Amino acid sequence: MKILLDAMGGDNAPDATIKGAVRAAKEVKSEIVLIGNEEIINAKVKEFFGKDTITEVANNISIKNTTETIEMCDIPTQAIKQKKDSSMVVGFKMLKEGEGDVFISAGNSGALLTGATLLVGRIKGIDRPAIAPLLPAYGKSFLLMDAGANTNCKPINLVQFAQMSTIYLKNTLGIENPKVGLLNIGTEETKGNDLVKETFNILNEHAEEYGVNFIGNIEGRDCFSGEIDSVITDGFTGNVFLKTLEGVGKMVKRNLTESLTRNLLAKICSVPCLPAIKRFAKTMDYKEYGGALFLGVKKPVVKAHGSSDEYLFYFTIKQAERFVESKAVDKMIEEFEKNK
Repeated sequence: MKILLDAMGGDNAPDATIKGAVRAAKEVKSEIVLIGNEEIINAKVKEFFGKDTITEVANNISIKNTTETIEMCDIPTQAIKQKKDSSMVVGFKMLKEGEGDVFISAGNSGALLTGATLLVGRIKGIDRPAIAPLLPAYGKSFLLMDAGANTNCKPINLVQFAQMSTIYLKNTLGIENPKVGLLNIGTEETKGNDLVKETFNILNEHAEEYGVNFIGNIEGRDCFSGEIDSVITDGFTGNVFLKTLEGVGKMVKRNLTESLTRNLLAKICSVPCLPAIKRFAKTMDYKEYGGALFLGVKKPVVKAHGSSDEYLFYFTIKQAERFVESKAVDKMIEEFEKNK
């Protein structure tokens, strides 16, 4: 298996991509291909590891040289069409042509969605792919669909998000009958805007037909109960939800740290609790959950967080390998062809 990694995408690239790949290379069975400017990557390898090439550091890592980079400020469609030798476009072409099994990038989200749709292609029967991160809840995690790919949606989009999340959770995480909830401002049928109310009616009446275990409307606070497997919403709401959660996690961690180190007595009293505190911090850390999958395209694509550090790339690479091994994309294609 080959994991294609956009070495130049993200706020901390290429430092974090290189270090994350080296860390992951020790634990994955796959070959990792760093896609980016070979001269820059090798200079960083020399700086970080004292070696001339990345292969000397890890024999299952190689480089695919490119000369361009899609920046965060670039207009997605123009960037994909004009920067043909960018790390992102080359990565997508390699994926499409079978030169890799999964593509990971922390780069421009709009360009990644555009490239995945135009260069790799949507699964037949799916109107719009969606970004699907796993997020922490009580005792488990839940899938958020969509976390930012589609800011304006139609009811059929949300229905397909529910279908895709169900197929993914069954085949990748082994959840036999995942519980799917529709994010709303209340649980009543009459609550919400037109999009949510129309989607509710479709899923409420035809959930079995779509193969979805629909449990109805849910409020934001319900998402973390541990009783829901997939939360369905449009990309605008989902992205606000996602970033709010990340902010709350950072705030909790910061306040907890300050409280435990406020004075000598607090430090002494916190020592017996440190193992429990570390476990709690781990469950609240989004880095533990890896990147977000692009569900709905013909090949596995993973969106890493734009501010990903070495640790998050490490987790994302391991996650990507599991995603490919589960054959979730193949099963999704099979399911949607069956429903045509």
